[in-house]
Amino acid sequence: MIYINFSAEINSNTSEALMNFLADQINKGEREFYILISSPGGSTTDGITLYNFINSLPGKVIMHNIGIIDSIANVIFLAGKERYATLHSSFLFHGVAFNITQPGPLGEKELKEKIKIIERDQKLISEIIAERTKFPVEEIRKLFLEAQTKTPEEAKEIGLIREVKDVKIPEGAKVFSFAFPQRPWR
Repeated sequence: MIYINFSAEINSNTSEALMNFLADQINKGEREFYILISSPGGSTTDGITLYNFINSLPGKVIMHNIGIIDSIANVIFLAGKERYATLHSSFLFHGVAFNITQPGPLGEKELKEKIKIIERDQKLISEIIAERTKFPVEEIRKLFLEAQTKTPEEAKEIGLIREVKDVKIPEGAKVFSFAFPQRPWR
């Protein structure tokens, strides 16, 4: 089993680095991965892609929340066949948003397109959460509007995790770290 520390914002660089590493390890014959994850979230597109990639891997992937799982990182976390959280961790759920990166006019057509993208992404995310937990879609949609944080105990009640427990990396285990600098909050 390989232990992977992934402490990063979800974007194309971080998700591609993890996918490339996992693919390389699969090609080397590894079939068990224990991912220690903490992430403030990030790109919905990259998060859904990473979820689908991890979910497609042969073998076993265990996810363990070792800090903060926010936003789209919840979806990635759900790719684990087994999921755990440390006592001092949390899960934040909120709706999808978009950044306006370039100044310029937004007409009705552009705004409608952005709304359709938000609705599509929220539908995909809510379907994944509902499929992998005991959380009904209606409740998930409420989470998107209310921006709720769940404790590990609450996460266990809704089937997000199997158990609240500390991480124990065995002596001599193979450990890899993917820690990327995070953007400062604005």
